Amino acid sequence: MTAAPGTRTRGLTGAEAAARLAGHGRNEVAADRRVPLRSRVAAQLRDPLITVLIAAVALTLAIGDHPDAVVIALVIVVNTTVGVVQEVRAESAVAALNRLSAPAARVVRDGEPHKVPSAEVVPGDVLALAEGDIVPADARILEAAALLLDESMLTGESLPVAKQLAGAQPDGGTPADGELWAGTVVLRGRALAVVTATGADSALGRIATLLRPRPEPTPLQRRLAGLGRVLAAVAVGLCVLVFVLGLLRDQPPGEMAVTAISLAVAAVPESLPAVVTLALALGARRMAARRAVVRRLPAVETLGSVTVLATDKTGTLTEGRMVVERLWTPHSTARVTGLGYGPAGEVRLDGEQLDGPTGGDRLGEDRLGAAPAEETEALLTAAVLCNDAALRPPADGDTEWRALGDPTEAALLTAAGKAGLDHEQLRTALPRVAEVPFDSGRKRMSTVHRRPDGTLLVCLKGAPEAVLDPRVLAEPARLLERTRRAAAELAAEGFRVLAVAQRDVDHLPDPPEDAEHGLRLLGLTAMADPPKPAAATTLAACRRAGILPVLITGDHPATARALAVRVGLLEASAGPGAVATGRELATGAVTDPTRARVFARTDPRQKLDIVQAWRGRGAVTAMTGDGVNDGPALRRADIGVAMGRRGTEVARQAADLVLADDELVTVVGAVEEGRRVYDNIRRFLVFGLSGGGAEILVMLAGPLFGLALPLRAGQILWINLLTHGLTGVAMGAEPVSPGAMTRPPRPPDQHILGSGVWQRVLWLGLVVAAASLGAALWARDGDRPWQSVLFLALLTAQLGVVLGLRERLLTRANLFLPLAVLASAGLAAAALYLPFLRDVLDTVPLTWSDLAAPALVGVVGFAAARLRRHEG
Repeated sequence: MTAAPGTRTRGLTGAEAAARLAGHGRNEVAADRRVPLRSRVAAQLRDPLITVLIAAVALTLAIGDHPDAVVIALVIVVNTTVGVVQEVRAESAVAALNRLSAPAARVVRDGEPHKVPSAEVVPGDVLALAEGDIVPADARILEAAALLLDESMLTGESLPVAKQLAGAQPDGGTPADGELWAGTVVLRGRALAVVTATGADSALGRIATLLRPRPEPTPLQRRLAGLGRVLAAVAVGLCVLVFVLGLLRDQPPGEMAVTAISLAVAAVPESLPAVVTLALALGARRMAARRAVVRRLPAVETLGSVTVLATDKTGTLTEGRMVVERLWTPHSTARVTGLGYGPAGEVRLDGEQLDGPTGGDRLGEDRLGAAPAEETEALLTAAVLCNDAALRPPADGDTEWRALGDPTEAALLTAAGKAGLDHEQLRTALPRVAEVPFDSGRKRMSTVHRRPDGTLLVCLKGAPEAVLDPRVLAEPARLLERTRRAAAELAAEGFRVLAVAQRDVDHLPDPPEDAEHGLRLLGLTAMADPPKPAAATTLAACRRAGILPVLITGDHPATARALAVRVGLLEASAGPGAVATGRELATGAVTDPTRARVFARTDPRQKLDIVQAWRGRGAVTAMTGDGVNDGPALRRADIGVAMGRRGTEVARQAADLVLADDELVTVVGAVEEGRRVYDNIRRFLVFGLSGGGAEILVMLAGPLFGLALPLRAGQILWINLLTHGLTGVAMGAEPVSPGAMTRPPRPPDQHILGSGVWQRVLWLGLVVAAASLGAALWARDGDRPWQSVLFLALLTAQLGVVLGLRERLLTRANLFLPLAVLASAGLAAAALYLPFLRDVLDTVPLTWSDLAAPALVGVVGFAAARLRRHEG
């Protein structure tokens, strides 16, 4: 136990605590002000494409086409509702910080212990902390005994951190050694600490301030906003152009006004928002089936745009649990297999399995010069005895073993179990009678155990530099040097290395520290948080898809580099510039963060800076994380991806996508869904804009061939309703294109009509217009009802195009599309043969011979689409 001189253990008085609560406020992070519902609706309606649709409603009402006005208005209502619902469901990440904080805290007030709500903890309160407690506020240690904390959710550091009174270490330590941070967890030991900061001033509060900026528009939102502005300008321009040309041909002004308005409505694919919404919703549903939960609907498409995947280490690329992988003794080495804390796995000594006690004469005997198997057993026996952790088997339907205490020590128990040693039996047979706890100054721990015959066994483990010391070990200098080299080699591979030793004594040392000399070296244990089995293949899949993976962690640089090499993120020959540290970022030694591929010892703000650096280069970034420290970067990235099982609520609420299975491979599946969504939206734009363009060309070119008014306003709107309505919306459900994950992501600055889309729109528009006009001229020259033939030809041509644009022509993955085409064809026939619709649309029935030309035009549209379907 270390204590500060003159420690005030009486704490505050009740009156002082009440006054400070009134002055400093509650120990909570203030949530963002709620956005009123009317503001959310107004924001949705300000979208440029929605604005065009609102104008289209007004125009259709002006011409008296109430059915079409209702359809367009319904699209607006559905799209706005979906957007608002998604925003309302996205809870505040700042509120999640409150839920993470301890619901209750033990404090000392008026000299007596009290349990109070954590929200009522105030600066100056004395906290009484014990194993399992969540630290409710930032605090400075007053007294500490064997205190070990898990700070991984705040710092990203996977190893526990020992804490004690600042300055109590032999080397003086650093001020941070005596500081506790809100939201961290006590793994072992106890402490008294005085609160220094609460609420927004605490570590959690400072992270909350980084979470406050609202997300920027997604790539799809930016592209559609630009397209909406273009379409709005085109619609207005067409209105004016058609109206003026009609007047120049001495057409009645009223009729031309109605026709111009109708054509302008046809030029705008008003079902685009519905197509986008359906595509995103289906993508979200498919992602949910793949164990990825979408929290913001536009995030579905953004995943398909990702060019940089910034991933954390612990729990994402790795198992999130320490595992012993190597055992070294002076005469042998062993490899340990298996993952997690369960007993599944083996200890393989020079290729042979070690599966049980080797039959020594005495438990824990000193086996100097023993066989390799006996040496390894002695090493693991001492590691079990000099250990405060415990393992719990699966319970209540869980499938995984759980560790209680220090994960490092739990990993040693697991390794012993794989060698056939029962740690409970060992601890019962060799009860502990004395101990010297681990602390960050000594960097070692020792225990004394009584054998059945009454003799005593001293076991010691610790950092190699603290154990491989002539003052501790009675070993030849040559052996010590050889062991140091072995420890250095293991550390360079990213392992955490512990040295283990033991000795026999006849009586209980007083004090117990006197037993820490004259020990015999048993060997080294090398442990790591191993990569997940699918980590390497997942990162390889990312690279095949043109996505650059980057590792950002709070761990040690050597650990981060070793993992990056193991999973294929770095080549073993990569230079030092491939790994950057938080200190180098802070001092400006790394001027361009985008040149590094691995970042170690980073803090939350530096994660933000790294993400922002990539975004400044025009990259679309996805950031994965599970801890409190990941929250700001998850919010800042184009796509934040949180772990669902081991992630904090803060990370989940800040993210756009939550992985229910905590597997990075799920992100790859989500990227595939994102690319499917974007492909379908672009496919619809080719279909919708080419059809609208064909109608415009027919209306402009028809009079040049003697067709004074090629189509009436009602006919234009009926074509528009059937093609851009049910059929167009069905395109949003098309399956993923072959090879979607073997092509690079589209450039972030690429226009939604770029990469050949506008050329396909022009090509198909010209073909459909020419074929339709050809059918009309054929009908006119044959004294047939040419306007009805033209009306039907434009419809069948566009239905042919929609089928021709399919990547998989005969697929049964989206039966909705062929059914929608059949329904549209049936409604087109109804327009010709139902008396009511004939009167409204001013059409006449066609004979079988009249239908030949429209049918042929449909085939032409299909062939034209198939010919150039892979462009763009």
